[in-house]
Amino acid sequence: MKQLPESINITEFGIEINWDKQNKHIYPFKYLRLQCSCAGCVEEMTGKKLLNVQTIQDDIIAVDFIEVGKYAIQILWSDGHQTGIYPFDYLIKLSNSDDAVIKN
Repeated sequence: MKQLPESINITEFGIEINWDKQNKHIYPFKYLRLQCSCAGCVEEMTGKKLLNVQTIQDDIIAVDFIEVGKYAIQILWSDGHQTGIYPFDYLIKLSNSDDAVIKN
């Protein structure tokens, strides 16, 4: 069974996802933007990153997000990018990276 978040919020530090009462993670904006796996950011056949890291500004923020079914969120970024879909399974995988996510 897939884990669904109890709540998702945009904070001043990043996107906060409460998975359950014991697991709240804040995904920093720039880190999450760099993890986009859409066809414009990652080559579909090879998995090679197409996104130039240097083009993402340090002050990038999430402007809004849309829930995609019961499996993902789509984020609208301040740089205009909006085609990335972040499946909840992928976000859980990212939350295992200690240097990338603030855990509470």
